[in-house]
Amino acid sequence: MVEVIGVRFKKTGKIYYFDPDQLDISKDEYVIVETSRGIEFGKVVIANKSVDEEDVVLPLKKVIRVATKKDKVTVLENKESAEEAYRTCYEKIKEHNLDMNLVDVEYTFDRNKVIFYFTADGRIDFRELVKDLAAIFKTRIELRQIGVRDEAKLLGGIGPCGRMLCCSTFLGDFEPVSIKMAKDQNLSLNPTKISGLCGRLMCCLKYENDDYEQAKKQLPDLGEIIETPIGKGKVVGLNILEHVIQIEIIGKERVVEYTLDELIEQGVVDIMTME
Repeated sequence: MVEVIGVRFKKTGKIYYFDPDQLDISKDEYVIVETSRGIEFGKVVIANKSVDEEDVVLPLKKVIRVATKKDKVTVLENKESAEEAYRTCYEKIKEHNLDMNLVDVEYTFDRNKVIFYFTADGRIDFRELVKDLAAIFKTRIELRQIGVRDEAKLLGGIGPCGRMLCCSTFLGDFEPVSIKMAKDQNLSLNPTKISGLCGRLMCCLKYENDDYEQAKKQLPDLGEIIETPIGKGKVVGLNILEHVIQIEIIGKERVVEYTLDELIEQGVVDIMTME
């Protein structure tokens, strides 16, 4: 077993594990740690706990210190500098006539690097832009191209449901979402109805998908022939979550509804794929 703490560097970013180095650190405290990007300021979201060595990538970097008031002031100053850097970079992008959209700017805690996040439809030759920015800020410059989902996560907003975007409030990682999930949930396949502000399929399609998949395994497919207490019928409709099956009785031009439990109780004798 190894003792760790979990740290986030952004409100809804990934959780990274660090060695507390014998410090007793509480949840919601702030710490200074060393990362691949340099010295960083992060919020503790998981207090000291022991985990199996297999669950983390060893060796873990140690916490440098619990953040002081001076450190917190430094973070605020870095945010102000980042706002100024955003304006400067925006003007330089226009000067160089680059087809890119600047999304956000971030200073590392130790001001060893300035990171500019942008979106673009393709590859951008920003070598001259980097030279200009390096001459202005006198530090390392990184331009990082991100996708539209990452852009929505950084900027935030209100979704079609009227709530703040999931990605900007609590989702740590993006999970794959497919059009099949919308089909399984009998949703409209109109892109404007099932897409988020980013233009991609809404992340919330994933939330109930497991329940739909589990329920669907217990039900016949559309078009299947099923025995009912009043004769064979063709499945023409499904309410997956309610386990309700709409069946058109063959030869009677009549549609009836049964719950799965009713069919089981009354004795479904056969389910076979329709020819």
